[in-house]
Amino acid sequence: MATVPASRRKATSADLAALPGDPYAEVVGGTIVEKASPSAEHGAAQAALAATLWQRFHNRHGGGPGGWWILTEVEVELESNETYRPDVVGWRRDRVPQRPSGRPVRIRPDWVCEVLSASNADTDLVTKFRVYHRNGISHYWLVDPDSRTLIVYRWSEQGYLAVLTAKRDETVRAEPFEAIELQVGLLFDELD
Repeated sequence: MATVPASRRKATSADLAALPGDPYAEVVGGTIVEKASPSAEHGAAQAALAATLWQRFHNRHGGGPGGWWILTEVEVELESNETYRPDVVGWRRDRVPQRPSGRPVRIRPDWVCEVLSASNADTDLVTKFRVYHRNGISHYWLVDPDSRTLIVYRWSEQGYLAVLTAKRDETVRAEPFEAIELQVGLLFDELD
């Protein structure tokens, strides 16, 4: 997929929507960037986390505390030149009573999780990290299938604070979903 040349104006979500088909792409820093196809490890981590949180927090009948809208791969416009497709994203229902809808979603999420891969690590660790913070995303999670780790960040005025770093053999209570225990190995297909 072509990117918008630097000599032209910065791309927006409207430019993304105008592309033919349903491109697997984002607007990062005003440039349309194709997202790489995820590896099996990336997909497994994303699916496991989404399923766990959906069951306990999104689905009101899943035996958990509920209170969240949990979605995957939806376009979220944070700024005019920053429209991302987070791997997993959530909104608190007490702040957003109706499920976010449309394309792109223009309601700021309360939580975002990105699953790292070789092709996107720099963007997730630096560019998106800064934009999510600038936009007041309360919690930012990074899941790394290569190192089999989970890092949880909490927003503060000075910058994101790492409040939890966990490896595959740990069971944790990770903000903002500390109401349940999360077996980190579940994200990496290491548990039955």
